[in-house]
Amino acid sequence: MLPDYPFATPPAAGETFSVAPGIHWLRMPLPFALNHINLWLLEDDDGWTIVDTGFALDAVKACWQTILSRLNTSERGGRIVRIIVTHFHPDHLGLAAWLQEQTGAPVCMTLGEYLTAHAVWHEIGGHGNQPMLRQFRAHGLDADRCAALERRSGNYNRGVPSLPTSYQRLFGGDELRIGKRRWQVRLGFGHSPEHAALYCRELGILISGDMLLPKISTNISVFAVTPRADSLNDFLNSIDRYRELPPETLVLPSHGLPFHGIENRVNALHAHHEERLQLLEDQCTSPRSAADLLMTLFARDLDTHQTMFAMGEAIAHLNRLEHAGRLLRSEDDNGLIRFVRRQDAARPAGKPAGH
Repeated sequence: MLPDYPFATPPAAGETFSVAPGIHWLRMPLPFALNHINLWLLEDDDGWTIVDTGFALDAVKACWQTILSRLNTSERGGRIVRIIVTHFHPDHLGLAAWLQEQTGAPVCMTLGEYLTAHAVWHEIGGHGNQPMLRQFRAHGLDADRCAALERRSGNYNRGVPSLPTSYQRLFGGDELRIGKRRWQVRLGFGHSPEHAALYCRELGILISGDMLLPKISTNISVFAVTPRADSLNDFLNSIDRYRELPPETLVLPSHGLPFHGIENRVNALHAHHEERLQLLEDQCTSPRSAADLLMTLFARDLDTHQTMFAMGEAIAHLNRLEHAGRLLRSEDDNGLIRFVRRQDAARPAGKPAGH
């Protein structure tokens, strides 16, 4: 069953749209094939709380300036009480430091997201472009595509030109009082280290960030700093916890339209990923690298930005199959990592399947 969409048309850039009492929807542009992000503005006691900030583009800054000016002339006034960032990715964190400077509001994040942002920005502690390239080479990505990715070095910093140097830490289970209502912080894993979603039981609303999207599947990647991570399992376990929410809950995602139908969407994502896992397992009758299998998962031309996400996702699915005992992992003398089905790895050389 498809999700139910109560709002057919998103707000224009620089505009706001009320989706529930005290909750306003903003949409900002992105410079990618996925060309938008949804942000949220919540009425607070003596001002406003912002949830996510957008990618650092001049057009997005202009949208914010228009919105902040409009808030200044509203009955509630224009004070920004806090800026909540769901996770460290540039479309969410990109303008947090700039908005903090503009408004004086504190930035609120989980520890995992705050520290990861700084590690990626400074390319330290196993984060950054060079560790990623070493990981992709080990998983078979060819020299030309690695070179194209190397030319994108510093891309995170372009989306996040400056970082907050102080923040208020969010913990899973925290209850934030925003205006007259309480919002529970719900942590999710697999897409990013410690993603914070927000749930208001009174309103029946989940601000899901990137953890639950209505049409596309959230990118699930394995990062060089945690090469054997079972990120896909972490993600699926995280979204399973949304099943406990009432079925009428309105989900406010970071991409796509607000929707009803959590249970169906979680089921659909489980089915989608199991289909992809089975596709990969079927292809691994002989040892295959993640790069060998990109076309199995993504049967289309990928630009450089998409290749980065596709490699991370391929590795995540192969790691899941290894953790589940469905594939065996090997590494040759050159450091090339391949995966093969367990029964095919056990078959004597030269003996065909079925004999």
